[in-house]
Amino acid sequence: MSKAMLEIRDLHAYYGKSHVLHGVDMSVAEGEIVSLLGRNGVGRSTTVKATMGQVQATGSIKFKGEEIIGEKAFQIAHRGLGFVPENRDIFPTLTFEQNLILGEKKGRKSRWSLDDMYQLFPRLKERQNTAAGVLSGGEQQMLTLCRTLMGDPDLIMIDEPTEGLAPKIVDLVAEYLKELKNRGISVLLVEQKLAIALEISQRVYVMGHGAIVFEGTPQALRADGGIRKEWLEV
Repeated sequence: MSKAMLEIRDLHAYYGKSHVLHGVDMSVAEGEIVSLLGRNGVGRSTTVKATMGQVQATGSIKFKGEEIIGEKAFQIAHRGLGFVPENRDIFPTLTFEQNLILGEKKGRKSRWSLDDMYQLFPRLKERQNTAAGVLSGGEQQMLTLCRTLMGDPDLIMIDEPTEGLAPKIVDLVAEYLKELKNRGISVLLVEQKLAIALEISQRVYVMGHGAIVFEGTPQALRADGGIRKEWLEV
């Protein structure tokens, strides 16, 4: 395996006095796509939020070999760790293109341009001057994905990108993820749609009750009916 881009060890996280994560260990290598799977409420989103400095946590989180636990979210972002939250967090009164430009980091030449964004999602070229607040849910999700890329991250954590989207938009998001893979961007994907995760990931983790209960390849998870039945199936 390539050098670890993100390495999480013995991660515990809390909401007030509620202990949510219990010793999570996981990693993402350079250029690797890793999916974190599990039912709602098991701690998947908390894991990425803790990594991004948005949730109180203890343990070790190393990004590109340097400890980041305890840092603020903006400091972690400047290190090159991107985060696409489930709630999208767009600026509704700004246009699609203005939202994209806000994602750029000053003083850093990005590997991604506006033209790259419109090549990824050609249908959005005609929406560039439209206020983000009137875009469809699928278009807002595409905007959030693209805005994160404009910051030129070395690794992107994406929380439930296909949640609530129409099947055609889900297919577009899957193509976006494949393009990240082609360009060598590391990805930690929190996802419930097993088919997408197994198609694009090199490795997968399954989480249950705030802890990792499975780590392996997509092929190994496909072959392990017991894990799927106990921790993934509704």
